[in-house]
Amino acid sequence: MSEHGTIATTSSSAAIPGETLGHARHEGAGHDPHLAHHFDSPEQQFDSGKLGMWVFLAQEVLFFGGLFCAYAVYRANHPEIFEYAHRFLDTRLGAINTGVLIFSSLTMALAVRSAQLERRRALVANLLVTLACAAVFLAIKYVEYSHKIHEGLLWGAHFNPSAHAIEAAGVGPAPANAHVFFAIYFFMTGVHALHIVAGMIVIAWVLRRAWKGHFTSRYFGPVDNVGLYWHLVDLIWIYLFPLLYLIR
Repeated sequence: MSEHGTIATTSSSAAIPGETLGHARHEGAGHDPHLAHHFDSPEQQFDSGKLGMWVFLAQEVLFFGGLFCAYAVYRANHPEIFEYAHRFLDTRLGAINTGVLIFSSLTMALAVRSAQLERRRALVANLLVTLACAAVFLAIKYVEYSHKIHEGLLWGAHFNPSAHAIEAAGVGPAPANAHVFFAIYFFMTGVHALHIVAGMIVIAWVLRRAWKGHFTSRYFGPVDNVGLYWHLVDLIWIYLFPLLYLIR
């Protein structure tokens, strides 16, 4: 009789789908609402998310690596163009933007730490400051772009620097193909600006969840992964600034 009872129990369990059985186990053990059903533990979920983010960042590095290679090739073949054209860039505004992004990396790191310690108010405050820094960066970049467009410092046939821009830069007539520099400048900084906008969107998403108190010391993966993305965006600008604005 005992043997028949065991057989009956086994048959009943086998009839339950694996996913349903897993949910039953989670509910019986006090399931974490932030733990997806296909993970066994918060640690496994965090590590999987971190791995996915690193893979994504690796392809971002490859993407920008191609742009940096194009920059290196053109600069090696036409150094006189870069020597001439970079004088039209506003080094002061570029330096301010560099400082703004470095500071935003600090506030993003503090946001991650606040999430780990379950300091909700500090988390929200640091995310807000990071968003504000991103907005300042884009505002300064808008000023730079507007000035370049107004002064005719564009790519291709649109390149026609005004007398005022030439005088302010302290340069003479433009060498042949000087527009190549501005094609590279607008493309590289423009793509980077799009990454800033994408970063603002995901930071705003994390901020909304932080405001609702979704993050705990056992669940802060989204904040951490968004922080990794933001640090990469900042790091790319730290390379762009000297390559475009400073190196002669």
